[in-house]
Amino acid sequence: MNTSWILRHAANLLFHINGDLSARVTQVLHGYSPRLDVYSIDETFVDLSGFGDRMEAHAARMRQAVRTQVGIPTCVGIAPTKTLAKLANHAAKKNPIFGGVCNLMNPQVRDYVMSRIPIGEIWGVGPATEAKLIAQGVKSAAALRDMPMALSRKIGTVVLERLVAELRGIACIDFEDVPPQRKGMAVTRSSGTPMTTFDVLAQAVTAHATCAAEKLRQHGLVAGTLTVFFHTNPHKPDRPQHSASRSVRLRPMSNHTFDLVDAAVSAARRGWRGDPSGNGCGYTKAGVILDDLLAEADRPAMLFQSDRPRDARLTDALDALNDRFGKKTVVLGREGFEGGWGLRAEHRSPRYTTRISDLPTVQV
Repeated sequence: MNTSWILRHAANLLFHINGDLSARVTQVLHGYSPRLDVYSIDETFVDLSGFGDRMEAHAARMRQAVRTQVGIPTCVGIAPTKTLAKLANHAAKKNPIFGGVCNLMNPQVRDYVMSRIPIGEIWGVGPATEAKLIAQGVKSAAALRDMPMALSRKIGTVVLERLVAELRGIACIDFEDVPPQRKGMAVTRSSGTPMTTFDVLAQAVTAHATCAAEKLRQHGLVAGTLTVFFHTNPHKPDRPQHSASRSVRLRPMSNHTFDLVDAAVSAARRGWRGDPSGNGCGYTKAGVILDDLLAEADRPAMLFQSDRPRDARLTDALDALNDRFGKKTVVLGREGFEGGWGLRAEHRSPRYTTRISDLPTVQV
């Protein structure tokens, strides 16, 4: 059985704070079930197989543990399929009678909830499909559940047919307790001030490529293709407009910071538009995209490839120092030290969970 969790974060928290809270919640959940399927930063499916009649009480204890150890409220939905679990979670969040835990293993509760949830709230029903279903008189989750399978396939292909089966309690969406291997990765940022010289753009691209290399190593992956893009502000048509995107094949495939930075800066130089003095358009966003990802152990060997233990030791040392003392403690010189390209954050919320310097102090 699957339990869907929704973490109701405050809207003004920054993404990396949400990521920190999500990781803490996942750590708590591991103490209550060996199988987790982390669907997104604020939602996780938990396998409760084997708990039988104790599922609801167990889920309530998990919810309380998250509130006590992490300090954020959650809602829990219990059901035999992922789609029903998300509906149960929606009901737990919207209806206070459930006390934060909605159990759809009970057929009477399931009928009560599904008859009251509109079709647009169902996981996987988009606006176009919603319009088609409403035209057929299908306006609630219960009505979709009772739709003939043949009609559901005709309206929304096998995708909608599978959704109907899920609503009937037939599990069609696999439980992925082992996350699938990533196919791509991107690091992009908007610039606080327009980047008008290539040196500033190169600093930003270097920072993005460094971050992308760190992510590759964290996941045990190597990249085969690197793409750099940058563009001006499209919302200011009165100023010169330009966008560029250049790709580089990485041979051999790599996750070394120096390889990715060299490739990224080279690609950015090929796309740069500027005068001989180095001045160009005011670029407001740049990014690095990695594709053709493979597990490091599966990297194809090159005929004339040489081992690079020195680079590996350097990147390991770089990761260790930044893990111990905080991000950007040690950076490549090419990234610069001024950070003029960084995102402006004058009104940023305090980072209470990730920066000890942001904790409030009490004057005695």
